[in-house]
Amino acid sequence: MAAKKSKKVTKKPAKAKARKPMSKLDQVTVGEINRCAEHVYKRIQKLDKPELKFPERSLKNARYDKKGGFQMGRGRIERTLTVNTVKTFAQTLKLMALSKEMVQEDDFATKREAYYVSKNWGEAKFTSQPESDTVMDDIEALFSLEGVAREQLRFRPEDHGGNVAGSLVVIDRDRETGAEERIDCTRFGSGSYTIPSSVEHFRFETKAKFILVIETGGMFARLHEHKWWRDVNCIIIGTSGVPTRSTRRFIRKLSDDKKLPVYCFNDCDPYGISNIYRTLKVGSGNAVHLNKFFCVPQARYLGVTPQDIVDFELQDATHPLKDVDVKRAKDALKNDPFFRAHKEWQKAIQQMLKMGVRAEQQALAKWGLNFVIDEYLPQKLKAPKKFLP
Repeated sequence: MAAKKSKKVTKKPAKAKARKPMSKLDQVTVGEINRCAEHVYKRIQKLDKPELKFPERSLKNARYDKKGGFQMGRGRIERTLTVNTVKTFAQTLKLMALSKEMVQEDDFATKREAYYVSKNWGEAKFTSQPESDTVMDDIEALFSLEGVAREQLRFRPEDHGGNVAGSLVVIDRDRETGAEERIDCTRFGSGSYTIPSSVEHFRFETKAKFILVIETGGMFARLHEHKWWRDVNCIIIGTSGVPTRSTRRFIRKLSDDKKLPVYCFNDCDPYGISNIYRTLKVGSGNAVHLNKFFCVPQARYLGVTPQDIVDFELQDATHPLKDVDVKRAKDALKNDPFFRAHKEWQKAIQQMLKMGVRAEQQALAKWGLNFVIDEYLPQKLKAPKKFLP
């Protein structure tokens, strides 16, 4: 019996869609891609080896500034077209071309979709998504000096952003018509507004006094269910752990635009402090090229703190520090420029290590389910100047 021939798939041309005028940032994005492509093309015309220079993404190419977080140094990594780099070089240019096409057509691709698009690139296709993610990170670093991040390149992650409730109107736009859409974050009933992957075009209206960023989904739900944000006139944002890029950008943009202080309500453990809070506030050395977009240097740590365990008598509602907790805390004290720059944090972490325990936000329920609303937060908010930096 003769083997069946595989059916060839023919790509149908996309229906033409009226494209709204590109934003200034879209124009910058396309301009940078064109500039890079022209540079490569001219080098090839001269029979020279084309090269691309990327900012070095590492802690050794970063310096810490108390006011602005981690700042990028002058270190650069050069990638020259050679026999060994030809595939990665081709993948980089193909991914740039895909980005330009999406900007011009006002479209986007998830990181996973971008990986699968490459399956049409012949020998330049990616063999795994980590491979395509790495090249995507390189391109983002290349253009970050001009204010272009992955979101402007139109590559989106699969994960969703944090939850928002409170005295805030988010002014978005209809994707097809460009018409203004007003989203009132007080009118989601028992639900809440979810931050989308791209927030750069947002505008805001609010009379709130501050933003409270909450680490756990359970605590966010409690404060939202009781409309605590209405009583104190604030905006609450739940991150459910490490905040996504879009959540961090949303907080930074909202705080900058409306001159609002940002307070962070986290668990008292080395991970919540040295990973979740610290990354939100000052960014990281390994992503130093992104910090100007995503870190929130004006953020301050409301709690839970090691001293809170003492002041609110939570000793019997704590958990022993694990070996990984102790290692993380000691590493922060010894090697992290952020903690080394703030004696208040050094004292707090040393106190945690001496006590040998960690405490969750929910430990406050020891004194009643709504103790956090009736007692803890009102007491803490009386003295924001005492919050940890």
